[in-house]
Amino acid sequence: MFSSEKFQKEILYLQMLRLKFTISAFIFAILISCTGNNPLHQTVKEETPPKTMGNQTFDFPIEEEVYVPIYSDIYHRNRNSKVLLTATLSIRNTSRTQKLYIKQVDYFDSAGNFVRDYLKEPIFLGPLETIDYVIDEEDESGGSGANFMILWGSEKPIKPIFQAVMVGGIGSQGITFTTEGVSVQKKEITPETAPAEVDSIQ
Repeated sequence: MFSSEKFQKEILYLQMLRLKFTISAFIFAILISCTGNNPLHQTVKEETPPKTMGNQTFDFPIEEEVYVPIYSDIYHRNRNSKVLLTATLSIRNTSRTQKLYIKQVDYFDSAGNFVRDYLKEPIFLGPLETIDYVIDEEDESGGSGANFMILWGSEKPIKPIFQAVMVGGIGSQGITFTTEGVSVQKKEITPETAPAEVDSIQ
């Protein structure tokens, strides 16, 4: 009698272990499936080369230099601890009809030292076109006071957007914030070269 009860208990114990294993395997499969759809995974994206100006000279009635703050890292808890961030510079042509010409996209570090340029020759963005430049998380060359200096031009008044998005994390806590470009220098426009009014929505 005793042996039979002991045997039944062992069978029940093995069944419970089997059930736990089955549940664990099911949960693991779900986690793997979710991870496979994780948007943070690398994706293959075909980059379209920017359109260059060719033989056209960069000389426009409207020219402006813009400063965009970049935080490639931020301090955490104290000055000896920092969090590395990925930074994306986004340049957006908001005009429906005009081109946005860009001569300079230069990256500087916290000390104001030139780090690198992103343009070897002037380019242009078509109406409503956007171009992005990324500072990798592992790139510590800029620091918390890094910045982009952008020189752009146009034939008529337009209002392009120069914005940076910083993304990072501490453990399970995510960090995301943006900065806006600030105009630091504009080309003077004389009455003889004054362009027409800003685009109006049709």
